[in-house]
Amino acid sequence: MADRAEGENGSNPRPGAPSDRRRGWALILAGGDGTRLRPLTRRISGDERPKQFCPLVGTETLLDRTRRRTALLVPPRRTLLVLTQSHERYYAPLLADAAPGCLIVQPANRSTAPAILYGLLRLALQAPDDPVVILPSDHFFSDDGAFMAHVAAALEEVAARPDLVILLGAAPDTPETEYGWIEPAETIPADGPCPLFRVSRFWEKPSPPLARTLMARGGLWNTFVMVGAVSAFLALIRSTAPGLYEAFLRVRPALGRPEEAEAVRALYAALPPMNFSDYILAGSRPNLAVLPVHGVGWSDWGESERVLAELARMGIRPGN
Repeated sequence: MADRAEGENGSNPRPGAPSDRRRGWALILAGGDGTRLRPLTRRISGDERPKQFCPLVGTETLLDRTRRRTALLVPPRRTLLVLTQSHERYYAPLLADAAPGCLIVQPANRSTAPAILYGLLRLALQAPDDPVVILPSDHFFSDDGAFMAHVAAALEEVAARPDLVILLGAAPDTPETEYGWIEPAETIPADGPCPLFRVSRFWEKPSPPLARTLMARGGLWNTFVMVGAVSAFLALIRSTAPGLYEAFLRVRPALGRPEEAEAVRALYAALPPMNFSDYILAGSRPNLAVLPVHGVGWSDWGESERVLAELARMGIRPGN
């Protein structure tokens, strides 16, 4: 993780933020089980809650921080959250102020591809061609304002190039072997303040020699924050995972209606877990782009040792 002090979490995105018309929507992914960090979160909370619902940063949960970060750019009424039914006792108190219709509850966790597709199809009922920012709820950023300024730049690029899906890649400061990496290709001509690149290849948890090579080549850590038009994301999923897409199409007429819950429950009962990075991103690169994020520390906080070390550096005790 980049060695930077924590930034002003309440700060506004820096100059270059898009107009209200272009701010679009946000889709926060909060349905994961957080099993890798369970020993630490169990020690803090005394129960089996996933890490996004645990007070890791002082008394604040990662979901709280994600919602606050997102609100710097996208209004809460335009922010949808994808959750999992079995976690309701953990998320209900945190989301009591959520706007009606903003909670999309999966009957089970089937990993990120179904979660994203379900959220996108629900969003498509209202805004099929609008831009959307997809964000994990369990990652850490050292400077929310600086990071969301990069997201704002990506939204501007998508407004000019609605065919693109843009990933935000964090500039690394170590040859980390536990993260996914994005290897950039050629530059995409763009009018915005941030450079934009085609994606050459994705590398998941590379070996130490490969991680050093990727870092030397200008490789970036995959933050899994993505920006694109709803229609562009749906086209990407349809082309790379047609079976998943067709399965959801069968329940699409029920979305937004009283029969939605039962239709989705039957669908999820037959769905295998599918990871969005493995099944969607790795299989399609022509319309993918990556926008480098500089000056912002990032971590997915998947390992207890990494979390505790970073909190200690900031002088924060989890849960206090």
